[in-house]
Amino acid sequence: MKIKLRNYTLKYLLIGILATIAIWASIFYALLLDEVYDNVDDGLKNRKIQIIREVYKDSDLLKTNSFGINEFRILPIESHEVIETNAFYNKLIYMEYDQDNEPYRILKTAFFDVDKNPYSLEIRTSTVEEDDLMEDLFTALIFLYVFLTISILLISQTIIKRAWKPFYNIIDNFKKYKLGDTTYQNSEDIKIAEFAYLNSEIQEMMHRNEEIYKQQAEFISNASHELQTPLAITVNKLDYILQDEQLTEEQGKEIFEAKTALKRMISLNRSLLMLSKIENNQFPKTQNISINNIVETLAESLEDIIEHKDLTLKVEQKSNFEILINPELAHILVSNLLRNAINYASPQTEIKIVLDQHSIDISNKSKNQEALDTHKIFKRFYKDSENNNSSGLGLSLVQTIIEKTPNLELSYYYKDFSHHFNLSKI
Repeated sequence: MKIKLRNYTLKYLLIGILATIAIWASIFYALLLDEVYDNVDDGLKNRKIQIIREVYKDSDLLKTNSFGINEFRILPIESHEVIETNAFYNKLIYMEYDQDNEPYRILKTAFFDVDKNPYSLEIRTSTVEEDDLMEDLFTALIFLYVFLTISILLISQTIIKRAWKPFYNIIDNFKKYKLGDTTYQNSEDIKIAEFAYLNSEIQEMMHRNEEIYKQQAEFISNASHELQTPLAITVNKLDYILQDEQLTEEQGKEIFEAKTALKRMISLNRSLLMLSKIENNQFPKTQNISINNIVETLAESLEDIIEHKDLTLKVEQKSNFEILINPELAHILVSNLLRNAINYASPQTEIKIVLDQHSIDISNKSKNQEALDTHKIFKRFYKDSENNNSSGLGLSLVQTIIEKTPNLELSYYYKDFSHHFNLSKI
């Protein structure tokens, strides 16, 4: 799954920040806990000194063999058990008043009395308040962690979104750009050097592409225009030669085939010239055109071809379908769609045209009993294998007209063994 660069950056930035805060909070908590225990231990060590001092003054204290109100006890031990260093540890001790175990910090050491007899000394102190303090501190750290996470997320999101805004504007404008459309301009004042450089390079690339496109369009237009005359002259001369009675049947057949090939070339040349004119916006004048009228005109003009191919044309006019378009382009648009249906329709089948207020649907049945590839049928020079006489430019010409006409769209679908081309208003 693809994600936006902004979200990708924010994700790893957030992971890094959260990990850093977590490590910092852990270290802070550990240091503070150590400091708390260090203060408690200092108090226990002071009490140790005071207790041993009092024992030297009053030997009766040596009989304190259980913890009492003073929270210490002294027990006799063997000489080999004497360890005069201070040992600290934590222990949970049951308290009758609270009827619960409470945390205590205990100091354990050993000393000799005035008669050089060894004794162990244990001093304890409750750390309930210290533990409550650490719990409150832990809760505060968790709250701080969550607060910082949300704050950093919101701030980072706002900053990153603002920082990447020029980039996404460039991408959006780039998506809207179409080759041959010179209206694209991105004059936004971009303050980030990398994005400004990217925008500049894209502008330069588009300018180069437009220049190449313009040169190609001019070349096609000029070449097609120049070819029209010699091709027409050649066809006329072949017609003249075919009238010669001295021609053999074989010679006449060869010349007729050459004439047919030349007519296909003329048709192809005419289509290329039309494509070039459309792409160069040479049909600027538009008006409301009734597609119903065009269908009626085409139905009459193509009646002989339809009968010759043993087809039936059915026109169903539910309403008048009007679009704002150049009249010549409207005629080419509908004519190519209808001719495409005639060319690929199977004999003894029906071509159906349905018109309503918002669309025209042209359908036909053909030998191809499966849906066509919509990624190919509108490409230039794409031809179905069953029709070698096609130039492969009919639907491409239709698609080019649609692209140059606002508020129109062309769709293809396959239903009930029929191929449908639907032209509709957006």
